[in-house]
Amino acid sequence: MEKSCRKTRSHALDAPEGPLVDYLAQFESLLVEQGYPSDTIRRFLLLIADFSVWLKAQQLPVKQVTQASAQRYLRYRSRHRCRRKGNAHALQRFVQMLQHHGVVEQETPVAQSTVEHFVSDYSSYLHQERGLAVTTVKKYVRAARSFLIQQRITNVRALSSLSAQRVIRFVQSKGAGRSSAPRAQHMAIGLRSFLRYARYCGYFKPDLAAAIPRVAGWSMTSIPKAIPPKDAQRVLASCDRRSAVGRRDYAMLLLLARLGLRAGEVASLTLDDIDWHAGTLTVHGKGSQESPLPLLEPIGKAIAAYLKRGRPHCKSRRVFLRMHAPIRGFKTEKPVSTAVGRAMQRAGIDSPHRGAHQFRHALATHMLRQGSSLAEIGEILRHKDPDTTRIYAKVDLTSLRVLATPWPRT
Repeated sequence: MEKSCRKTRSHALDAPEGPLVDYLAQFESLLVEQGYPSDTIRRFLLLIADFSVWLKAQQLPVKQVTQASAQRYLRYRSRHRCRRKGNAHALQRFVQMLQHHGVVEQETPVAQSTVEHFVSDYSSYLHQERGLAVTTVKKYVRAARSFLIQQRITNVRALSSLSAQRVIRFVQSKGAGRSSAPRAQHMAIGLRSFLRYARYCGYFKPDLAAAIPRVAGWSMTSIPKAIPPKDAQRVLASCDRRSAVGRRDYAMLLLLARLGLRAGEVASLTLDDIDWHAGTLTVHGKGSQESPLPLLEPIGKAIAAYLKRGRPHCKSRRVFLRMHAPIRGFKTEKPVSTAVGRAMQRAGIDSPHRGAHQFRHALATHMLRQGSSLAEIGEILRHKDPDTTRIYAKVDLTSLRVLATPWPRT
C-alpha cells in the first residue's frame, strides 16, 4: 500500500489526467488564499488529481461530480490507497468550489422533516428579525425542537391543535426536581418565544405563550463571579506578545478586561467598527444594539500591534481570525472563551470559572469600589434592565455593612 502511495505522489501532478485537470490551479489558488501550508496544499492537489484519474476510469464527466461520488472515491481509496486525515474535508471543499462557480449543479438538499422545517424557519426569524446572539438562538431553537418532538408535531394541523394544558404539562415535566429548575427556566423562556412566533405566523390564534407558568426561582441569589484584579493582570501578562497568537489573545483579553465586552461582541468585531481618527469602537451587542465606546490607548495599541504583526492575510472583515487554515473570522464566541481558559492555565490560576464573563464582572466590581453608581456601571456594561446591574450591589461590602443590623449581645 505504501508503494502505491509513493507511486501516486510521484506521478499524479507531473502528468495529471481526467476531467478535473482544468480545475487544479483554481483549487490551489483557493487553498493559498485560505492560508493552508504549502505541504498541505500539495497533498490536497495530489488527492484531487487521483480523484480525477478515478473519475476517468469510471467514465464520469465533471458535471456528474457530487459529494456522493466523492464519498464513493474515498471508499475506493481506503481499499487501494493510503488513508490520510483531512481527505474528506479536501474533497468536500473541492466539490463546493465547483458548485460555487457553476461547474456542477447545487445538490438538492434532503427533504426536511416537519419539525426541522419549523425549527429552521424559527431560527431564521430569530437571526434576521430579532437579531439575537448566536448562543441565544441555539438555546431557543433547542427548546422549540424538544417541544415539537415530544408533542409529535408532524404537520401544521397538529401544531394548530395545541392546547394550553399540553404546554403546561410539558413545562412542568421539565421542572421536576430542584436541581432541574434552571434548565426548566431556560426551556420556558425559549418555548414562550417559539409560541409567540408560531402565533405571529398564524399557526394558531390562542396566546399559548401566556399559559406557560413561571418556573420557581429566586433572583439575585448568587454573587457575580469576578476575577480578582491581581489575577487579571497575571492572565494578561501570560500572553506571549512576541507571537502572532499572543498578540491576538492579548488584544481580545484587553477588550474583555478594560471595556467589559462580552465574548460574542469581541468575536463579531469588524475592521469597520474601529474609527481610529475619532478613537471609538462600535460594539454590536444584544438585540442588534450598537454602542460607541472609547478606544482606550492600551487597547488601540494592542489591536494595532496584532493587525500589523499577527493578523493573517484574509478577505474577512472580522478583526480577530483563526490562526490556522482555513483562515476566517470566528463564527461564535467559543474561541474567545477558549483563549481566556488557556491564558488562565498559563498564569497558574486555579478557578472553577474560566469564562470570559468574569472579566466583565471584574470591571463592574472595580468601578463600584471606585465610587461609580449602579447607573454608571449599567451604562458602561450596556444593560437594558437596571435590575441586571443591581446584583453588583452585593459585592459592595463597605456600603452593606452600614445597613447591616448589629448582632444582638447576650
